[in-house]
Amino acid sequence: MSAERAAAAADTAQGASPPPGFDADWAHPVLGRMWRGQRDRQRLDRRQPWLLDTAVVLVVALISLPDLLSDTSHGPFGEAVHRGQLPSGVVHLFAAALIVPLWWRRRAPAVTFFVIALVALVQWSFGVWQQAGVSTLIALYSLALHGSLRVLGWAAAVTVIETTVAVCVLADIGNPLRGLFFLLGTATAAMAVGLTLRIRRMYLASLEDRARRLEIERDQRVQLTAAAERSRVAREMHDIVGHNLSVMVSVSDGAATLAANRNEQSAEALRILGDTGRQTMSELRRVLGVLREERDDVRMLSPQPGIGDLDPLLARVRAAGLTVTYRTVGDLDSLGSGVQLTVYRIVQEALTNTLKHAGPGSTADVTVAVDAGKVRIGVADTGTPPGVPVRSRPEPPIDSGGAGHGLVGIRQRAAMYGGAVNIGPRRTGHGWHVDVVLDVPSAPTPSAPGDPLP
Repeated sequence: MSAERAAAAADTAQGASPPPGFDADWAHPVLGRMWRGQRDRQRLDRRQPWLLDTAVVLVVALISLPDLLSDTSHGPFGEAVHRGQLPSGVVHLFAAALIVPLWWRRRAPAVTFFVIALVALVQWSFGVWQQAGVSTLIALYSLALHGSLRVLGWAAAVTVIETTVAVCVLADIGNPLRGLFFLLGTATAAMAVGLTLRIRRMYLASLEDRARRLEIERDQRVQLTAAAERSRVAREMHDIVGHNLSVMVSVSDGAATLAANRNEQSAEALRILGDTGRQTMSELRRVLGVLREERDDVRMLSPQPGIGDLDPLLARVRAAGLTVTYRTVGDLDSLGSGVQLTVYRIVQEALTNTLKHAGPGSTADVTVAVDAGKVRIGVADTGTPPGVPVRSRPEPPIDSGGAGHGLVGIRQRAAMYGGAVNIGPRRTGHGWHVDVVLDVPSAPTPSAPGDPLP
Protein backbone atom coordinates (compact mmCIF):
# COMPACT_ATOMS: atom_id res chain seq x y z
CA MET A 1 0.00 0.00 0.00
CA SER A 2 1.34 3.45 -0.95
CA ALA A 3 1.72 6.30 1.50
CA GLU A 4 -1.18 8.22 -0.04
CA ARG A 5 -3.55 5.26 0.23
CA ALA A 6 -2.42 4.61 3.79
CA ALA A 7 -3.14 8.23 4.67
CA ALA A 8 -6.57 7.96 3.06
CA ALA A 9 -7.31 4.82 5.05
CA ALA A 10 -6.11 6.53 8.24
CA ASP A 11 -8.36 9.52 7.61
CA THR A 12 -11.30 7.21 7.03
CA ALA A 13 -10.53 5.35 10.25
CA GLN A 14 -10.41 8.65 12.17
CA GLY A 15 -13.96 9.53 11.14
CA ALA A 16 -13.49 11.30 7.78
CA SER A 17 -15.91 8.97 6.05
CA PRO A 18 -16.33 9.29 2.28
CA PRO A 19 -19.59 10.52 0.81
CA PRO A 20 -21.97 7.74 -0.29
CA GLY A 21 -20.97 6.44 -3.73
CA PHE A 22 -17.55 8.12 -3.77
CA ASP A 23 -15.46 5.41 -2.12
CA ALA A 24 -13.14 4.96 -5.13
CA ASP A 25 -12.50 8.71 -5.45
CA TRP A 26 -11.92 8.99 -1.71
CA ALA A 27 -9.20 6.33 -1.84
CA HIS A 28 -7.47 7.92 -4.88
CA PRO A 29 -4.19 9.71 -3.96
CA VAL A 30 -5.06 13.03 -5.67
CA LEU A 31 -8.88 13.00 -5.74
CA GLY A 32 -9.03 11.83 -2.15
CA ARG A 33 -6.81 14.68 -1.02
CA MET A 34 -9.01 17.16 -2.90
CA TRP A 35 -12.15 15.65 -1.37
CA ARG A 36 -10.73 15.82 2.15
CA GLY A 37 -9.51 19.38 1.63
CA GLN A 38 -12.91 20.45 0.35
CA ARG A 39 -14.66 18.75 3.27
CA ASP A 40 -12.30 20.45 5.74
CA ARG A 41 -12.94 23.87 4.18
CA GLN A 42 -16.68 23.32 4.18
CA ARG A 43 -16.57 22.19 7.79
CA LEU A 44 -14.58 25.30 8.76
CA ASP A 45 -16.96 27.53 6.79
CA ARG A 46 -19.97 26.01 8.57
CA ARG A 47 -18.37 26.63 11.96
CA GLN A 48 -16.97 30.11 11.21
CA PRO A 49 -18.80 31.55 8.16
CA TRP A 50 -17.58 35.07 8.87
CA LEU A 51 -13.98 34.12 8.06
CA LEU A 52 -14.58 33.74 4.32
CA ASP A 53 -16.79 36.84 4.13
CA THR A 54 -14.18 38.92 5.93
CA ALA A 55 -11.43 37.58 3.66
CA VAL A 56 -13.39 38.63 0.56
CA VAL A 57 -13.92 42.14 1.96
CA LEU A 58 -10.21 42.49 2.77
CA VAL A 59 -9.11 41.31 -0.69
CA VAL A 60 -11.38 43.80 -2.47
CA ALA A 61 -10.17 46.55 -0.10
CA LEU A 62 -6.54 45.77 -1.01
CA ILE A 63 -7.40 45.91 -4.72
CA SER A 64 -8.95 49.36 -4.30
CA LEU A 65 -6.02 50.84 -2.33
CA PRO A 66 -4.17 52.29 -5.39
CA ASP A 67 -7.23 54.34 -6.34
CA LEU A 68 -7.64 55.63 -2.79
CA LEU A 69 -3.99 56.68 -2.42
CA SER A 70 -3.76 58.68 -5.68
CA ASP A 71 -5.62 61.65 -7.12
CA THR A 72 -5.96 60.02 -10.53
CA SER A 73 -7.79 56.76 -11.11
CA HIS A 74 -8.17 54.60 -14.17
CA GLY A 75 -11.31 53.93 -16.12
CA PRO A 76 -12.62 50.52 -17.09
CA PHE A 77 -10.12 50.24 -19.98
CA GLY A 78 -7.04 51.82 -18.39
CA GLU A 79 -7.64 55.41 -19.44
CA ALA A 80 -6.86 58.10 -16.86
CA VAL A 81 -9.87 59.61 -15.10
CA HIS A 82 -9.38 62.88 -13.22
CA ARG A 83 -11.65 63.40 -10.26
CA GLY A 84 -11.51 67.17 -10.49
CA GLN A 85 -12.60 68.96 -7.31
CA LEU A 86 -14.25 65.89 -5.77
CA PRO A 87 -13.05 65.58 -2.12
CA SER A 88 -11.03 62.49 -1.27
CA GLY A 89 -13.41 61.74 1.61
CA VAL A 90 -16.26 61.27 -0.85
CA VAL A 91 -14.14 58.83 -2.85
CA HIS A 92 -13.30 56.91 0.32
CA LEU A 93 -17.02 56.87 1.19
CA PHE A 94 -17.90 55.45 -2.23
CA ALA A 95 -15.24 52.75 -1.84
CA ALA A 96 -16.50 51.77 1.60
CA ALA A 97 -20.10 51.64 0.33
CA LEU A 98 -18.99 49.30 -2.44
CA ILE A 99 -16.86 47.00 -0.28
CA VAL A 100 -18.58 46.70 3.11
CA PRO A 101 -21.89 45.20 1.80
CA LEU A 102 -19.90 42.20 0.54
CA TRP A 103 -19.78 40.97 4.14
CA TRP A 104 -23.50 40.05 3.78
CA ARG A 105 -23.21 38.65 0.23
CA ARG A 106 -24.19 35.11 1.26
CA ARG A 107 -26.80 35.94 3.90
CA ALA A 108 -28.62 38.60 1.85
CA PRO A 109 -27.33 38.34 -1.75
CA ALA A 110 -30.19 40.30 -3.34
CA VAL A 111 -29.93 43.26 -0.96
CA THR A 112 -26.12 43.26 -1.29
CA PHE A 113 -26.27 43.43 -5.09
CA PHE A 114 -28.85 46.20 -5.34
CA VAL A 115 -27.03 48.32 -2.73
CA ILE A 116 -23.73 47.97 -4.60
CA ALA A 117 -25.42 48.64 -7.96
CA LEU A 118 -26.97 51.85 -6.61
CA VAL A 119 -23.66 53.06 -5.15
CA ALA A 120 -21.84 52.25 -8.40
CA LEU A 121 -24.38 54.24 -10.44
CA VAL A 122 -24.07 57.24 -8.10
CA GLN A 123 -20.26 57.28 -8.27
CA TRP A 124 -20.29 56.95 -12.05
CA SER A 125 -22.55 59.99 -12.23
CA PHE A 126 -19.72 61.92 -10.49
CA GLY A 127 -17.20 60.59 -13.00
CA VAL A 128 -15.53 58.26 -10.48
CA TRP A 129 -14.27 54.83 -11.57
CA GLN A 130 -12.63 52.65 -8.93
CA GLN A 131 -11.19 49.16 -8.79
CA ALA A 132 -13.68 48.58 -5.98
CA GLY A 133 -16.27 48.28 -8.74
CA VAL A 134 -15.29 44.60 -8.88
CA SER A 135 -17.74 44.31 -5.98
CA THR A 136 -20.54 44.37 -8.55
CA LEU A 137 -19.19 41.21 -10.19
CA ILE A 138 -18.76 39.48 -6.81
CA ALA A 139 -22.32 40.44 -5.83
CA LEU A 140 -23.66 39.05 -9.13
CA TYR A 141 -21.72 35.82 -8.59
CA SER A 142 -23.04 35.48 -5.02
CA LEU A 143 -26.61 36.17 -6.13
CA ALA A 144 -26.37 33.49 -8.83
CA LEU A 145 -24.92 30.99 -6.34
CA HIS A 146 -27.02 31.66 -3.23
CA GLY A 147 -29.98 33.84 -4.20
CA SER A 148 -33.31 33.45 -5.92
CA LEU A 149 -33.22 32.80 -9.66
CA ARG A 150 -36.16 35.15 -10.21
CA VAL A 151 -34.29 37.96 -8.46
CA LEU A 152 -31.21 37.07 -10.52
CA GLY A 153 -33.20 37.82 -13.68
CA TRP A 154 -34.09 41.27 -12.36
CA ALA A 155 -30.45 41.78 -11.34
CA ALA A 156 -29.28 40.91 -14.86
CA ALA A 157 -31.72 43.45 -16.32
CA VAL A 158 -30.55 46.13 -13.87
CA THR A 159 -26.92 45.34 -14.77
CA VAL A 160 -27.59 45.75 -18.51
CA ILE A 161 -29.45 49.04 -18.06
CA GLU A 162 -26.95 50.46 -15.57
CA THR A 163 -23.92 49.48 -17.66
CA THR A 164 -25.47 50.93 -20.83
CA VAL A 165 -26.22 54.26 -19.10
CA ALA A 166 -22.72 54.40 -17.58
CA VAL A 167 -20.89 53.68 -20.85
CA CYS A 168 -23.05 55.69 -23.23
CA VAL A 169 -24.00 58.66 -21.03
CA LEU A 170 -21.97 59.02 -17.84
CA ALA A 171 -18.48 57.92 -18.93
CA ASP A 172 -16.30 59.36 -21.68
CA ILE A 173 -15.22 56.20 -23.51
CA GLY A 174 -13.79 56.36 -27.02
CA ASN A 175 -15.58 53.22 -28.27
CA PRO A 176 -18.83 52.74 -26.32
CA LEU A 177 -19.76 49.53 -28.14
CA ARG A 178 -16.47 47.89 -27.23
CA GLY A 179 -16.77 49.06 -23.64
CA LEU A 180 -20.34 47.84 -23.39
CA PHE A 181 -19.36 44.47 -24.86
CA PHE A 182 -16.53 43.83 -22.40
CA LEU A 183 -18.36 45.12 -19.31
CA LEU A 184 -21.46 43.07 -20.03
CA GLY A 185 -19.24 40.12 -20.88
CA THR A 186 -17.58 40.19 -17.46
CA ALA A 187 -20.97 40.50 -15.74
CA THR A 188 -22.29 37.55 -17.73
CA ALA A 189 -19.21 35.53 -16.83
CA ALA A 190 -19.72 36.24 -13.13
CA MET A 191 -23.33 35.06 -13.29
CA ALA A 192 -22.33 32.02 -15.37
CA VAL A 193 -19.71 30.95 -12.83
CA GLY A 194 -22.18 31.30 -9.98
CA LEU A 195 -24.86 29.32 -11.82
CA THR A 196 -22.34 26.62 -12.77
CA LEU A 197 -21.25 26.13 -9.17
CA ARG A 198 -24.89 26.17 -8.07
CA ILE A 199 -25.80 23.44 -10.56
CA ARG A 200 -22.73 21.44 -9.53
CA ARG A 201 -23.73 21.59 -5.88
CA MET A 202 -27.27 20.51 -6.70
CA TYR A 203 -25.93 17.67 -8.86
CA LEU A 204 -23.57 16.42 -6.16
CA ALA A 205 -26.32 16.66 -3.55
CA SER A 206 -28.65 14.64 -5.78
CA LEU A 207 -25.94 12.02 -6.34
CA GLU A 208 -25.31 11.67 -2.61
CA ASP A 209 -29.03 11.49 -1.91
CA ARG A 210 -29.49 8.87 -4.63
CA ALA A 211 -26.58 6.83 -3.24
CA ARG A 212 -28.08 6.96 0.25
CA ARG A 213 -31.47 5.91 -1.09
CA LEU A 214 -29.92 3.01 -3.00
CA GLU A 215 -28.14 1.84 0.14
CA ILE A 216 -31.38 2.03 2.13
CA GLU A 217 -33.26 0.14 -0.59
CA ARG A 218 -30.53 -2.51 -0.69
CA ASP A 219 -30.72 -2.98 3.07
CA GLN A 220 -34.50 -3.14 2.89
CA ARG A 221 -34.39 -5.76 0.15
CA VAL A 222 -32.02 -7.86 2.23
CA GLN A 223 -34.29 -7.56 5.26
CA LEU A 224 -37.41 -8.37 3.24
CA THR A 225 -35.72 -11.38 1.67
CA ALA A 226 -34.60 -12.64 5.05
CA ALA A 227 -38.07 -12.07 6.53
CA ALA A 228 -39.72 -13.89 3.63
CA GLU A 229 -37.36 -16.82 4.04
CA ARG A 230 -37.99 -16.95 7.79
CA SER A 231 -41.74 -16.88 7.19
CA ARG A 232 -41.45 -19.68 4.63
CA VAL A 233 -39.41 -21.82 7.01
CA ALA A 234 -41.82 -21.11 9.87
CA ARG A 235 -44.81 -21.97 7.71
CA GLU A 236 -43.27 -25.23 6.56
CA MET A 237 -42.25 -26.19 10.09
CA HIS A 238 -45.74 -25.45 11.37
CA ASP A 239 -47.54 -27.25 8.55
CA ILE A 240 -45.33 -30.33 8.44
CA VAL A 241 -43.46 -30.79 11.71
CA GLY A 242 -46.16 -29.32 13.93
CA HIS A 243 -48.89 -31.43 12.38
CA ASN A 244 -46.87 -34.64 12.65
CA LEU A 245 -45.97 -33.87 16.26
CA SER A 246 -49.60 -33.30 17.12
CA VAL A 247 -50.56 -36.63 15.59
CA MET A 248 -47.71 -38.35 17.42
CA VAL A 249 -48.73 -36.89 20.78
CA SER A 250 -52.38 -37.84 20.27
CA VAL A 251 -51.48 -41.41 19.32
CA SER A 252 -49.06 -41.70 22.27
CA ASP A 253 -51.67 -40.47 24.76
CA GLY A 254 -54.26 -42.85 23.38
CA ALA A 255 -51.86 -45.77 23.44
CA ALA A 256 -50.76 -44.92 26.99
CA THR A 257 -54.36 -44.88 28.20
CA LEU A 258 -55.08 -48.20 26.51
CA ALA A 259 -51.90 -49.76 27.92
CA ALA A 260 -52.72 -48.50 31.43
CA ASN A 261 -56.18 -50.06 31.22
CA ARG A 262 -54.59 -53.38 30.26
CA ASN A 263 -51.91 -53.09 32.96
CA GLU A 264 -49.15 -53.28 30.39
CA GLN A 265 -45.58 -52.20 31.20
CA SER A 266 -45.38 -50.00 28.10
CA ALA A 267 -47.82 -47.43 29.56
CA GLU A 268 -45.10 -45.45 31.33
CA ALA A 269 -42.91 -45.34 28.21
CA LEU A 270 -45.87 -44.14 26.14
CA ARG A 271 -46.62 -41.37 28.65
CA ILE A 272 -42.98 -40.28 28.53
CA LEU A 273 -43.22 -40.26 24.72
CA GLY A 274 -46.32 -38.04 24.86
CA ASP A 275 -44.72 -35.62 27.34
CA THR A 276 -41.62 -35.43 25.19
CA GLY A 277 -43.75 -34.63 22.15
CA ARG A 278 -45.58 -31.83 23.97
CA GLN A 279 -42.28 -30.38 25.15
CA THR A 280 -41.01 -30.52 21.58
CA MET A 281 -44.12 -28.70 20.35
CA SER A 282 -43.53 -25.98 22.95
CA GLU A 283 -39.94 -25.56 21.73
CA LEU A 284 -41.21 -25.51 18.16
CA ARG A 285 -43.58 -22.65 18.98
CA ARG A 286 -40.72 -20.71 20.53
CA VAL A 287 -38.53 -21.24 17.44
CA LEU A 288 -41.39 -20.19 15.17
CA GLY A 289 -41.77 -17.00 17.20
CA VAL A 290 -38.09 -16.18 16.65
CA LEU A 291 -38.34 -16.89 12.94
CA ARG A 292 -41.40 -14.75 12.48
CA GLU A 293 -40.09 -12.00 14.77
CA GLU A 294 -43.51 -11.61 16.35
CA ARG A 295 -44.00 -9.18 19.20
CA ASP A 296 -45.04 -10.16 22.69
CA ASP A 297 -48.60 -8.87 22.26
CA VAL A 298 -49.25 -11.06 19.21
CA ARG A 299 -50.36 -14.60 19.92
CA MET A 300 -48.46 -17.39 18.23
CA LEU A 301 -50.28 -18.84 15.22
CA SER A 302 -53.48 -17.01 16.21
CA PRO A 303 -56.09 -16.17 13.53
CA GLN A 304 -56.31 -12.68 12.07
CA PRO A 305 -58.30 -10.25 14.27
CA GLY A 306 -61.82 -9.22 13.41
CA ILE A 307 -64.54 -6.93 14.69
CA GLY A 308 -65.01 -9.16 17.73
CA ASP A 309 -61.44 -8.31 18.77
CA LEU A 310 -62.16 -4.57 18.92
CA ASP A 311 -63.25 -4.82 22.56
CA PRO A 312 -59.84 -6.06 23.80
CA LEU A 313 -58.19 -3.43 21.60
CA LEU A 314 -60.30 -0.63 23.10
CA ALA A 315 -59.56 -1.96 26.58
CA ARG A 316 -55.83 -1.64 25.95
CA VAL A 317 -56.31 1.88 24.57
CA ARG A 318 -58.37 2.89 27.60
CA ALA A 319 -55.66 1.50 29.87
CA ALA A 320 -53.20 3.83 28.12
CA GLY A 321 -55.26 6.85 29.27
CA LEU A 322 -57.52 7.51 26.28
CA THR A 323 -61.28 7.70 26.88
CA VAL A 324 -63.02 5.76 24.10
CA THR A 325 -66.70 5.36 23.32
CA TYR A 326 -67.66 2.57 20.92
CA ARG A 327 -70.94 2.28 18.97
CA THR A 328 -72.03 -0.25 16.37
CA VAL A 329 -74.96 -0.21 13.96
CA GLY A 330 -76.16 -3.15 11.91
CA ASP A 331 -75.21 -6.80 11.69
CA LEU A 332 -71.43 -6.79 11.94
CA ASP A 333 -71.17 -10.58 12.10
CA SER A 334 -72.42 -10.83 8.52
CA LEU A 335 -69.20 -9.27 7.24
CA GLY A 336 -66.49 -11.46 5.78
CA SER A 337 -63.21 -12.08 7.57
CA GLY A 338 -61.26 -9.85 5.18
CA VAL A 339 -63.61 -6.91 5.73
CA GLN A 340 -63.50 -7.44 9.49
CA LEU A 341 -59.69 -7.44 9.40
CA THR A 342 -59.77 -4.16 7.42
CA VAL A 343 -62.14 -2.55 9.93
CA TYR A 344 -59.97 -3.70 12.84
CA ARG A 345 -56.75 -2.36 11.30
CA ILE A 346 -58.31 1.01 10.41
CA VAL A 347 -59.63 1.53 13.94
CA GLN A 348 -56.32 0.37 15.39
CA GLU A 349 -54.28 2.80 13.28
CA ALA A 350 -56.65 5.72 13.95
CA LEU A 351 -56.51 5.18 17.72
CA THR A 352 -52.72 4.78 17.57
CA ASN A 353 -52.47 8.17 15.84
CA THR A 354 -54.76 9.68 18.47
CA LEU A 355 -52.53 8.41 21.28
CA LYS A 356 -49.43 9.58 19.43
CA HIS A 357 -50.55 13.10 18.53
CA ALA A 358 -53.35 13.98 20.99
CA GLY A 359 -51.90 12.03 23.91
CA PRO A 360 -53.56 10.58 27.01
CA GLY A 361 -56.45 12.64 28.34
CA SER A 362 -58.11 13.02 24.99
CA THR A 363 -61.48 11.48 24.10
CA ALA A 364 -62.15 9.35 21.02
CA ASP A 365 -65.45 8.25 19.51
CA VAL A 366 -65.44 5.04 17.43
CA THR A 367 -68.40 4.13 15.24
CA VAL A 368 -68.79 1.09 12.97
CA ALA A 369 -72.02 0.89 10.97
CA VAL A 370 -73.24 -1.59 8.34
CA ASP A 371 -76.05 -0.51 6.03
CA ALA A 372 -77.03 -1.57 2.49
CA GLY A 373 -73.70 -3.02 1.48
CA LYS A 374 -71.76 -0.13 3.01
CA VAL A 375 -69.48 -0.26 6.01
CA ARG A 376 -68.87 3.11 7.62
CA ILE A 377 -65.97 3.52 10.05
CA GLY A 378 -65.63 6.74 12.00
CA VAL A 379 -62.95 7.62 14.54
CA ALA A 380 -62.98 11.18 15.92
CA ASP A 381 -61.00 12.61 18.81
CA THR A 382 -61.17 15.86 20.76
CA GLY A 383 -57.52 16.76 20.24
CA THR A 384 -54.86 17.67 22.76
CA PRO A 385 -56.29 18.51 26.18
CA PRO A 386 -55.91 22.13 27.41
CA GLY A 387 -52.57 22.89 29.02
CA VAL A 388 -50.72 20.14 27.14
CA PRO A 389 -48.25 21.09 24.35
CA VAL A 390 -49.86 20.49 20.96
CA ARG A 391 -48.14 17.80 18.91
CA SER A 392 -47.96 18.21 15.17
CA ARG A 393 -50.14 15.88 13.11
CA PRO A 394 -49.31 14.72 9.59
CA GLU A 395 -51.23 16.50 6.87
CA PRO A 396 -53.78 14.21 5.25
CA PRO A 397 -52.48 13.01 1.88
CA ILE A 398 -54.55 14.28 -1.04
CA ASP A 399 -53.54 12.04 -3.92
CA SER A 400 -51.08 9.34 -3.08
CA GLY A 401 -50.72 9.70 0.63
CA GLY A 402 -47.27 10.97 1.47
CA ALA A 403 -47.83 11.94 5.08
CA GLY A 404 -47.10 8.72 6.91
CA HIS A 405 -47.23 4.95 6.69
CA GLY A 406 -50.32 4.75 8.92
CA LEU A 407 -52.45 7.02 6.74
CA VAL A 408 -51.15 5.32 3.62
CA GLY A 409 -52.10 1.95 5.10
CA ILE A 410 -55.64 3.15 5.80
CA ARG A 411 -56.04 4.37 2.22
CA GLN A 412 -54.62 1.17 0.75
CA ARG A 413 -56.87 -1.05 2.85
CA ALA A 414 -59.90 1.02 1.91
CA ALA A 415 -58.95 0.91 -1.78
CA MET A 416 -59.13 -2.89 -1.71
CA TYR A 417 -62.90 -2.54 -1.23
CA GLY A 418 -63.43 0.52 -3.40
CA GLY A 419 -63.74 2.69 -0.32
CA ALA A 420 -63.54 6.43 0.21
CA VAL A 421 -61.35 7.97 2.91
CA ASN A 422 -61.66 11.39 4.52
CA ILE A 423 -58.94 12.30 7.02
CA GLY A 424 -58.33 15.71 8.53
CA PRO A 425 -59.18 18.20 11.27
CA ARG A 426 -62.73 18.29 12.60
CA ARG A 427 -65.07 21.12 11.62
CA THR A 428 -65.20 22.26 15.24
CA GLY A 429 -61.53 23.22 15.02
CA HIS A 430 -60.45 20.82 17.76
CA GLY A 431 -59.36 17.26 17.18
CA TRP A 432 -59.03 14.98 14.20
CA HIS A 433 -61.35 12.62 12.36
CA VAL A 434 -60.94 9.52 10.21
CA ASP A 435 -63.99 8.62 8.11
CA VAL A 436 -63.88 5.54 5.87
CA VAL A 437 -66.68 4.08 3.76
CA LEU A 438 -66.19 0.55 2.37
CA ASP A 439 -68.35 -0.75 -0.48
CA VAL A 440 -68.69 -4.45 0.37
CA PRO A 441 -71.52 -6.97 0.11
CA SER A 442 -72.58 -8.98 3.08
CA ALA A 443 -71.06 -12.42 3.50
CA PRO A 444 -73.35 -15.22 2.32
CA THR A 445 -75.17 -17.08 5.06
CA PRO A 446 -73.72 -20.57 5.54
CA SER A 447 -76.08 -23.35 4.56
CA ALA A 448 -77.65 -25.48 7.26
CA PRO A 449 -76.57 -29.11 7.66
CA GLY A 450 -78.28 -31.29 5.15
CA ASP A 451 -79.19 -28.49 2.77
CA PRO A 452 -78.22 -29.20 -0.83
CA LEU A 453 -75.38 -27.15 -2.15
CA PRO A 454 -76.02 -25.13 -5.29
